[in-house]
Amino acid sequence: MTDRRSLRKTLRAARAGLSPLERRDASMRIAERVAQTHWLRPGTRVALYVAVPEEIDTSPLIALAIRRRAEIFLPRIESHRDRRMTFSPPGPHRRFNRYGIAEPDTKVRMAAAALQLIFVPLVGFDVRGNRLGMGAGYYDRALAFRRRREHWDGPRLIGIAHSCQQVDAIDPTPTDIPLDAVVTERDIHVFRGENR
Repeated sequence: MTDRRSLRKTLRAARAGLSPLERRDASMRIAERVAQTHWLRPGTRVALYVAVPEEIDTSPLIALAIRRRAEIFLPRIESHRDRRMTFSPPGPHRRFNRYGIAEPDTKVRMAAAALQLIFVPLVGFDVRGNRLGMGAGYYDRALAFRRRREHWDGPRLIGIAHSCQQVDAIDPTPTDIPLDAVVTERDIHVFRGENR
C-alpha cells in the first residue's frame, strides 16, 4: 500500500506539472484519437465523467459523444460509506458530491453492467492495463461483476491519461479491475487478456 501511495503522489505531481497549454492540447488530441475508433456510435451507452481540475478535461470527448449520438451517462455516488456508484444521464439538474464533483440529480440510474463503454479517470497505468486510481475504489466496486464472468462481454473499460502517467508496472490488488485500453495524447494502448 505504501508503494501505491508513493506512486500515486509521484504521478499526481507529474500531471500537475503540465502547463495549461499541454493540458488543453492533450484533451483535444485524446478526443481526436477516440474519433478515429469505432467506439462511439449512435445509441452506444457510454459513461464519461466530469473532470476535476487536475484531470484531463473531458469536454471535447463529451462533445464528440454527443455528435456521434451516443447515449451519455455520468457517474453518481450512491453511498460514500459503501463506495457505491451508479450512472445517470446528464440533465438540467445537478448536485455536488462530497468531493465537489457535479453529478446528475435525477432518479434515473444505470448499473455499470448495462453500459457498453466506460471512460475512466486514472492516476497511472501500466503496459498490462493495470490502473491506479485515486484510491477510493468506486469504479472497481461498480465493475466487480467483471471478475466473476467466465467470458468477457463488456462494458469496454477505457482509461483517459496523459502519456506521463504510464509506468512500467503497477502491482494490482485483488479488487482491481484491469483496463481494456488507455487513450493518451500520443497513442491508444489496447491490452489483451483472457477475458477480453
